[in-house]
Amino acid sequence: MSDSRFSYSIETLSQVTRDILNQAKHSGASACEAEVSLGFGQNVSVRRGEVETIEYSRDKGLGVSVYFGQKRGHASTSDLAPEAIRDTVAAAVSIARYTASDEFAGLADEDLLAKEIPDLSLYHPWDLSVERAIDLAKECEAAAFAVDKRIENSEGASVSTQEALFMYGNSLGFLAGYPSSRHSVSCAVIAEDGGMQRDYWYSSRRDASDLESAEAVGRKAGERTVRRLGARKIKTTECPVLFEAPIASGLIGHLVGAVSGSSLYRKSSFLLDSLGQPIFAPFVQIRELPHIPKGLASSPFDNEGVATHARDLVKDGVLQGYFLGSYSARKLGMASTGNAGGNHNLILESSGQDFAGLLKMMNTGLVVTELLGHGVNPVTGDYSRGAAGYWVENGVIQYPVEEVTIAGNLRDMFRHIAAAGTDVLVQGSKQCGSVLVEKMTVAGD
Repeated sequence: MSDSRFSYSIETLSQVTRDILNQAKHSGASACEAEVSLGFGQNVSVRRGEVETIEYSRDKGLGVSVYFGQKRGHASTSDLAPEAIRDTVAAAVSIARYTASDEFAGLADEDLLAKEIPDLSLYHPWDLSVERAIDLAKECEAAAFAVDKRIENSEGASVSTQEALFMYGNSLGFLAGYPSSRHSVSCAVIAEDGGMQRDYWYSSRRDASDLESAEAVGRKAGERTVRRLGARKIKTTECPVLFEAPIASGLIGHLVGAVSGSSLYRKSSFLLDSLGQPIFAPFVQIRELPHIPKGLASSPFDNEGVATHARDLVKDGVLQGYFLGSYSARKLGMASTGNAGGNHNLILESSGQDFAGLLKMMNTGLVVTELLGHGVNPVTGDYSRGAAGYWVENGVIQYPVEEVTIAGNLRDMFRHIAAAGTDVLVQGSKQCGSVLVEKMTVAGD
């Protein structure tokens, strides 16, 4: 990593962080922590073969928290000039002096801080010229149009590259940071044949060499769009529902929200007091693996410097742990799980069936490929979402479906997951194949 790519070197960020901590200590703070970050990126999009946008971003910022006993003050700025840093520390100090004491406030427990920082191969810069990015985006969109002449319009194809560098330190002596990268190719097109349908595809990776090709992304976007032509409505029924892999990860997302510290101590979760309880079917295994090389959600430590560790989140259907930072852990009388800032790579293990096998297992029911709306109650678990997809009979897709609503309760849906497919997608922090739920209400005509 060279200074030519970032406006500051990692050594400079380390010194800036030390200076912030020293200024906070000299102001009388009993404890302090700071994070300094830099980022830059480029995004190019084309639509109907013409360049639509060329965007550059370059960001920097710092945040500092100071503690006077258990009174906390926080301030931030996007200006890293020495005077701005001094003003930001002074602002945090002033806020802390007038803030009520909170018995749960404070730095992470020292014995939980990361002692070793493994290299997880998270930084892979992509020397992508604007001209090459435009060519890739055009290639992507052209591949989508080439699938079928009924694809007559486009929402565009995009090629994006992002790089970031950060440093975190606290007054317990922790100081560490690293660079990271993320690149993506995406495409969304519209087909028309007695009605319009839209679909999309994308690929996202730390290393551009691991991306699906622009041509493959465009072709998938086109194929997915054409398959939706001729969509019908169906009668209201109860049936199995198969969540296609790209949206099945959302079910894991609802689990994360329900067993995260803030939801638990506020008692705003449908999974209160579920630790050690069976919440899924017995075959379900979900692991958190923070140290996967090049993982999209890999990290050697969390936002507070707490070391991350591989763990079973769900084993044989039983919930093994929560997602806790230091504050929520103290509120619950527990220890941080290294999840300040969110979950790391969550992997739902497959039960062994490919997509075709899941269709046969379902026999008759609905494959959901798109969800609409936000009808999920995190307190009760009640679930109601607009949906589109395909109707299946005798294990074979019969026709596309639109304008339906699927409804149930997440507690019941989790317990009645019948299978998880081998068609695992790596597109974010939660990875799984398609997920089959035994029975839901499907509301149509």
